[in-house]
Amino acid sequence: MEKKEKPLEKLTAKELREMALGLTGIQGVHAMKKEELIVAIRAAKGITEPPKKEKQVFVKKEKVVFTAAELKKKVKELRLKREDALQHHNWKMAEILRNRIRRTKKMTRRTGVVSPPKP
Repeated sequence: MEKKEKPLEKLTAKELREMALGLTGIQGVHAMKKEELIVAIRAAKGITEPPKKEKQVFVKKEKVVFTAAELKKKVKELRLKREDALQHHNWKMAEILRNRIRRTKKMTRRTGVVSPPKP
């Protein structure tokens, strides 16, 4: 029964050094770092490097800044949707909209802009 070897990246530097000492053509094993050892062992064994998985780069979204007037308009729209949900006895959606209204109202308070009083 043949024993499967661990991938070289999973081995420790100490294990890689021991493996490199057993191979011919590799010198200065004890001075090498792990990455150098992996490259040297692959070259000595004639192993081609497996294709690396590309890391996904996550781009942060730009923070959208609303004015107090835009937020208040959104609150009015949400209130209308909530009233419609209540009339149709959609309690779950009404609760969701209630929370959205609450969050949007908090955002209006955080803008720091005080709207003029209504005449």
